[in-house]
Amino acid sequence: MTTQAGPFDIGTTRLVINRDSEATPVAVTDTFFEDLDTQFEGFAGYVLISRFEFDADWPTWEIHPHGDEVVYLLEGDTDFVLETDEGEKTVRVSKPGEYVVVPRGTWHTARPRKPTSLLFVTPGEGTRNRDV
Repeated sequence: MTTQAGPFDIGTTRLVINRDSEATPVAVTDTFFEDLDTQFEGFAGYVLISRFEFDADWPTWEIHPHGDEVVYLLEGDTDFVLETDEGEKTVRVSKPGEYVVVPRGTWHTARPRKPTSLLFVTPGEGTRNRDV
């Protein structure tokens, strides 16, 4: 398959990178996350590149058991809260260009200090969520 060159809007078309480092643009739909599992073999070995904007605390914690997640600040100011053996650890990203590495298997959530836009590089296989 030949990779499409674009241009694409990360707000409406996410990017999936496969095990061979091939990029596949995927349009966002109401069933986007369910479709990823079906279309990409349970998302085993795949990485999702996405952007999200938010201005309120995340209503859930999430965990990625199959790899580290990289979260890059595009604009805004937010606290990433990581659940560690020692308790909650807060990592603030407040300058565009700063990023957080969420270690594999670490529950995490975000609490924005102002409207925030983030770029995510997520190993999606086995991602789980729980209420805050």
